[in-house]
Amino acid sequence: MLAGYILFALAGICLGLIGSGGSILTVPIMVYLFHLDPAIATSYSLFIVGITSMNGAILNYLKGNTRMSLALPLGFISPLTVFIIRRFIFPRIPDHIMYIGRWEITRSLLIMVPFALLMFISALSMLSKQQPASTARIRGRKQYLSLAVFGVGIGCITGFLGSGGGFIIVPALVVALKVPMKEAVGTSLLIIAVNSLIGFSGDIGHYAFNWPFLLSVTGLSIAGIFAGNRLSSRIPPHKLKTAFGWFILVMGLYIIVKETLI
Repeated sequence: MLAGYILFALAGICLGLIGSGGSILTVPIMVYLFHLDPAIATSYSLFIVGITSMNGAILNYLKGNTRMSLALPLGFISPLTVFIIRRFIFPRIPDHIMYIGRWEITRSLLIMVPFALLMFISALSMLSKQQPASTARIRGRKQYLSLAVFGVGIGCITGFLGSGGGFIIVPALVVALKVPMKEAVGTSLLIIAVNSLIGFSGDIGHYAFNWPFLLSVTGLSIAGIFAGNRLSSRIPPHKLKTAFGWFILVMGLYIIVKETLI
C-alpha cells in the first residue's frame, strides 16, 4: 500500500519533468497495489491525471511554455471523443465478453492487456534517442486535419484506457510538428488535463467514488508535479526519461504475464 502512494508521487514528478509517462502508472497502481476493478481504476485515473496535469499546465502556461495554436484544436476534438466513449460506450462493455476455447475474455482483460501494450509503446518512446529539430509551424488545412485525426486517436486511448496519452502527444509534437521540448511538455499537460477531466465527468453517475482516497492520492501526484517542475532545471530530463522508460517496460511485461499466464 505504501509503495502505491510513493508511486503516485513519482508519477507526478515525471509529469512535471517530462510532461508524459506519469499517467501510464496510475491504472496499474490502482489495480495491482490497491486492488481496484480495472473499470473503476480507469475512472480514478482520469480524475487524478486531470487534476495533476492541470496544475502542471498552469505552471507551464505562466512560463510561456504552452503552444495554444495546437492546444485549442486538440483540446476540443480529443475531449469530445473521450466524453462520448466514457458516457455512452465504456459503461456498456459487459464483464464477460466471450470464450476462446477455455480462455475467458473479460472486460478486465480487455482493459489491462491493451494497457500493457500501450506501456510498451510509451517505454519505446521514452527510450528513443532521436533528437528532432526544435522549430516549426503548422501549415495549411491538411496539417489541421491531421491534428483532428490525431485528437480522435488520443481521445480513444484516454477514453478506453484512462491514460492521458502524453507519451504519444509529446513525441508527436516534437517529432512531427518540431515543437520545442519545453513547449511540447506544457501543451501536452493542458491537452491531457482537459481530456481527462471531461472524460471523468462522463463517468459521473456510473460509479460510486471513494473521495477521501481519490483526493489523497491526487494530492500526492500534485505535490510530485510541483517537485518535478522545480527539479526540471537541475536534473537532465532525458536521464529520468530513460530510467522511467525501462521501469514502464518491466511493468508492461508484468501485466501481460499476470493477465494471460497466471
